[in-house]
Amino acid sequence: MHTAKQSTYRIFEYQDLGLIDYKEAWDLQKSIFDLRVKNEIKDKLFLLEHPHTYTFGKTADKNNLVGNEDYLRQNKISVYDIDRGGDITYHGPGQIVGYPIIDLKEWKQDTHLYLRSLEEVIIRTCADYGLECGRVPEFTGVWIENRKICAIGIKVSRWVTMHGFAFNVNTNLDLFNGIIPCGIKDKEVTSLSKELGSDVPVEEVKSKIIEHFKQVFNYTDYVINKTKKKIEIN
Repeated sequence: MHTAKQSTYRIFEYQDLGLIDYKEAWDLQKSIFDLRVKNEIKDKLFLLEHPHTYTFGKTADKNNLVGNEDYLRQNKISVYDIDRGGDITYHGPGQIVGYPIIDLKEWKQDTHLYLRSLEEVIIRTCADYGLECGRVPEFTGVWIENRKICAIGIKVSRWVTMHGFAFNVNTNLDLFNGIIPCGIKDKEVTSLSKELGSDVPVEEVKSKIIEHFKQVFNYTDYVINKTKKKIEIN
């Protein structure tokens, strides 16, 4: 493991993008990534929601998309091939997606530890609601027994991160029926609201994620960028 010398004072900028088109958010990630690689900006954390979207990771099996063209059209689901690791996953309203764009050279140069730390952020957030979550050794993500509550897929280049996690909060889990989530056939998906028996305020969950992200990644503080990019779903 290579550990960078950590600064005694580290901050990140947090931005809530609201409900944003997948391609728009991906383009934004790439532009912010380039700026972070050049060290022109500080670490960044985006939290957001997407309209109905399926994304294929670099090693995805296309057969794991089981919904046909009619299914995609009827449910207004977009499909993208993207540059993160992992297989196919679903994004949609009620799911909090997190995109950290951070320089691991200023934290720890360890991709596996980074993945485990993203999991830890969500595990701690679920614990705030009385849920005991954990890890399944052979699969990335956060689990409650054999039910996946959070998927994780990342890209790391020049030790700067992209993509991140998809945390099911008030997610319509029916839309997972159009795919084999993450290519895992014998596991279920779940959500915070399903486990608790009622919807949870998304803004409340976001605030908990931010605080746990700060603690897990050893930041001193964060600043808030109040610019929002919102779209409407018809």
